[in-house]
Amino acid sequence: MKKLVLIIAVFVVIAGFKNDKPAYRIFDTEGKKVKYEKMLKAMEDADVVFFGEQHNNPVCHWLQLELTKDLYILKNGDLILGAEMFEKDNQLILNEYLEGSVSDKSYKKEARLWPNYKTDYAPLVEFAKDSNLRFIATNIPRRYASVVFKKGLETLEDLSPEARSYIAPLPIEYDSTVACYKNMYGMMGGHGGVNLPRAQAIKDATMAFSIAGYAGEGQLFIHYNGTYHSDNFEGILWYLNKYKPGLKIVTIASVEQAGLDELDEENLGLGNFVLVIDSDMTKTH
Repeated sequence: MKKLVLIIAVFVVIAGFKNDKPAYRIFDTEGKKVKYEKMLKAMEDADVVFFGEQHNNPVCHWLQLELTKDLYILKNGDLILGAEMFEKDNQLILNEYLEGSVSDKSYKKEARLWPNYKTDYAPLVEFAKDSNLRFIATNIPRRYASVVFKKGLETLEDLSPEARSYIAPLPIEYDSTVACYKNMYGMMGGHGGVNLPRAQAIKDATMAFSIAGYAGEGQLFIHYNGTYHSDNFEGILWYLNKYKPGLKIVTIASVEQAGLDELDEENLGLGNFVLVIDSDMTKTH
């Protein structure tokens, strides 16, 4: 009898732990669970992959690196990397670091790296360096986005030709009815003013123009950005489809949820794939 009770107790313990708590799940745009391998396969013939991240979520950053490594193998090294976190006027110092012509110290001092660079973005840059991949600084220098926020889009025309070379061709098309810009204005209750979504738009346009210069030329371009910049196939994609229509694009959106069994209704359609992470996940900063 004691032996039977012991067997039952062991069985209960094993049953209770047979499924570890998952940190994340992947869903398709309609809310169906998909395997990582299926998502990877869907990217094999893409021109551009957007990995929309939660900036401070370690699962996003880990999966970015894993996906990049796997796509590198799948594409036989035919990759170009690019990121919101690097501004276009820092392309030279980024190139010099990748080539090994400047020191790590000089690079980190001059490149205006994000505070979470060491934990979250350095692994991607180091992978590019070790694999001889190009890494494109796609974003507008933040000082010019700040000009838009304070004074409007039209003030960019007053910048020098050299300054404008770091920005998408002016004037950019801006549509305040596009949901991501309309919602941004609404979320702030108008307190950010009409220039807040316009500052977002000049970032999106510049990143899109940067990507358009490389996409569709036979190599897969992987772009890392805050998920809002590519959610609902808007933001950067809205401009990219204007600068270079016809590209095959696959997007990943990232969200946090209390439960991982199904995709919350509000997160349906955010991307071709939606990475859902447990909302209790620790943060990198």
